[in-house]
Amino acid sequence: MKTASTKMGNFNVLHTDSGSQARRATLTTAHGRVETPAFMPVGTAGTVKAVTPQQLKETGADIILANTYHLLLRPGIETIEKLGGLHKFMAWNNPILTDSGGYQIFSLNSLNKVNDDGVEFTSHVDGAKIYLNPEIATKIQNRLAADIIMCFDQCTGPPVTNIAQNATPSFQTDAAELKKAVQRTIRWAGRCKQAHTNTNQLLFAVVQGGIDLQMRTHCALELVKLDFDGYAIGGLSVGEGHENMIKTVSHTTKLLPGFLPRYLMGAGTPADIVAAVGAGVDMFDCVLPTRNGRNAFAFTENGPLRMRNNANINDTRPIETECDCYCCKNFSRGSIRHFFNCAEMLGPILVSIHNIRFYQRLMANIRKAIENDEFADWADRKLKKYKKLYNYRASSSNFAL
Repeated sequence: MKTASTKMGNFNVLHTDSGSQARRATLTTAHGRVETPAFMPVGTAGTVKAVTPQQLKETGADIILANTYHLLLRPGIETIEKLGGLHKFMAWNNPILTDSGGYQIFSLNSLNKVNDDGVEFTSHVDGAKIYLNPEIATKIQNRLAADIIMCFDQCTGPPVTNIAQNATPSFQTDAAELKKAVQRTIRWAGRCKQAHTNTNQLLFAVVQGGIDLQMRTHCALELVKLDFDGYAIGGLSVGEGHENMIKTVSHTTKLLPGFLPRYLMGAGTPADIVAAVGAGVDMFDCVLPTRNGRNAFAFTENGPLRMRNNANINDTRPIETECDCYCCKNFSRGSIRHFFNCAEMLGPILVSIHNIRFYQRLMANIRKAIENDEFADWADRKLKKYKKLYNYRASSSNFAL
């Protein structure tokens, strides 16, 4: 087994895989340790939808994600502080990562105006004008006191000429706009670092550049010069397709320090995760487990199950026999189908719990394969299996329900 015992700051690399760039590590934060590679369930507005914190912990999650922009709109930072701070507000005394709001530049592009200083948003809730720039986004995250905070960056859509077939991105980006967004991201990262004052928090920078490898190189090298606590790869899973994503990730990870954590933002199909771990990524987040769970789509090792289907009416089996989650230990496919078809809340809750546990079991298996120095062969088998079983759309963050 090839082993690395490199420790700098809070990130400790325990094992590396001899056949790939995959590594097994731990990330220590103010609220506990994260075993990596790790998957972070998404709690955008301060809660992972349809799942209680206790249930979430039982799935094996070490760390969860919340969003600066959405918490700023509702309930507001002052309210969260009056209620005891973000960890108490979320009833989660474990690590939390907060996104900066940079992704909303992409996802809410019709509701914002961007300039070199920052972004003016028109609230999707009540139409109020909200302004975010590197200093404001960083100070808000300092006040929220999440364990890991993100630099404010400009996320863009895929290049006009490189959109994967059948993808439906929110908007497309030409070369000039991409270059402008990368330059802003670099400048904004420097401003975030200067504004950052909470020494109990880790500050991660975000590498942008679409699928333009030259832009990715430029952005990564400039951000590394600024010396952050970790580095994220942003601006992917927006319509570029799985192969373009992994090509870009594989290129970018090689430019980032090996002794610091690497985080692929927003990408989370099983195939995305397995391939990106092989390229050296340590952290992931995605809404797929819970969003699909609320839509009666269950992940299993043998492919997806649509829980509303009539085939489940009298099926006494759990969603997945090998799964040890609360849902699979207590409920049949037939009962879960009934809950969905009667619009009972329990249906979305149960499948969300199962899906998060599926992802956490996947991460545990990944960590074990790396420890045993067999990840490369294991990943090759898994990638072939997942690509065959799941009906991927060109946009790698989604597949047909």
